[in-house]
Amino acid sequence: MTEQNLSSLSTAAARNLATTTKSVPQMQGISSRWLLKALPWVEVSGGTYRVNRRLSYTVGNGRIECVKSGATVRVIPQELGELPILRGYADEEVLAALADRMRQVEYGPGDMIVQPEQEVDRFFILAHGKIDRQGTGKYGDPVSLGILSDGAYFGEQALLDEHGVWEFGFQAVTPCVLLSLCRRDFALIASAADGLQRHLRSFLDADAPVTDASGEAAIEMASGHIGEPVLPSTYVAYETSPREYELSVAQTVLRVHTRVADLYNEPMNQVEQQLRLTVEALRERQEHEIINNRDFGLLHNAEYGQRISTRTGPPTPDDMDDLLAVVWKEPSVFLAHPHTIAAFGRECNKAGLYPSTVELLGREVPAWRGVPILTCNKIPISEAGMSSLILMRTGEAVQGVVGLHQTGLPDEYEPGLNVRFMGINEQAIMSYLVSAYYSAAVLVPDALGVLENVELGH
Repeated sequence: MTEQNLSSLSTAAARNLATTTKSVPQMQGISSRWLLKALPWVEVSGGTYRVNRRLSYTVGNGRIECVKSGATVRVIPQELGELPILRGYADEEVLAALADRMRQVEYGPGDMIVQPEQEVDRFFILAHGKIDRQGTGKYGDPVSLGILSDGAYFGEQALLDEHGVWEFGFQAVTPCVLLSLCRRDFALIASAADGLQRHLRSFLDADAPVTDASGEAAIEMASGHIGEPVLPSTYVAYETSPREYELSVAQTVLRVHTRVADLYNEPMNQVEQQLRLTVEALRERQEHEIINNRDFGLLHNAEYGQRISTRTGPPTPDDMDDLLAVVWKEPSVFLAHPHTIAAFGRECNKAGLYPSTVELLGREVPAWRGVPILTCNKIPISEAGMSSLILMRTGEAVQGVVGLHQTGLPDEYEPGLNVRFMGINEQAIMSYLVSAYYSAAVLVPDALGVLENVELGH
């Protein structure tokens, strides 16, 4: 109908005279950012945080990286230095010769790679797949002693001990690709390399450092004695080169035209809304960096001994219990991608279990064994549908994981974040430098554990 045929004022015309009710600008990228809420934040007034620890001895506990070309897998020669017997040996020609002697072998699910009590005559590197390390229980039943995943190695004692036997059995859980090196080939190369022979002799002759169960330099003491024996004397050895964490920064320059700021500030301030959304984006980047940064990110700072693999693929209640056994001293929170939490829920449904809930920061959140499970969409999911799940202990008082920031910055807008006016250019555009300063530190290795190879498919 035309305007002349209407018997009353149209809504389009009336809206020209009415004040529209509107929302503040919305942003889909804002998440709950549970990690930033759960971390205790430590003030770093000097811009650098030093983590002092007791002296510890860590030798050859890493993983060995392999490269794939088509269907062929080969170990990176320098990675063989992760083996305790080759730690510190740097002759790349000899390491390359050892890598060339390794043979690729493949096993299917359920295949036994080695049997207990069998002679140890070769050394294995797991290039891809999962292997169950099996022992024998008190009454002769097989017992699973843990899952090995990509980069693990076993049987290195075969390279030096001619009379060794396998203490455990190793069974493939998934299709596995391994590289093996037999003792005879290792001895052949060692006999032609004088430097390697000297290195092996020094390794065998060296006295192992006296350590406690945590691998730290032991503190001598006496207990349960009677009478007046001479008590041992001791001191606590510290790391001579402790790790230092410098505050990282996320920055951007916010630009707003003066005409917009002057004329369009009702009913909401344009500069304030632009700044609010910019700060939200910086906080999202901050959480992403605390998870994924290669220097201080949690996924890259978990020790290899603190990483375990799922037993079958999906995150089962058994896997969560295994992770709790890794971070067993006062665990604070699980962190997982929402799809990982959904996959865990499916496994609980299969088992007829219903996870409890706990209250955290005024909200009810799911929990396992009383430990909150918090969502974090910054934990990556690979194209193959694989992810990781993090468990950590938080706080300086319990030697956990802490966030690092500095407050009291010039022109501070929020704790650890400031907004500095940079001026107005010739185009009448105002510029503001928005900066967030942050980092994270793992005070002791057992404060952080990661469940790897989590499959999210149905």
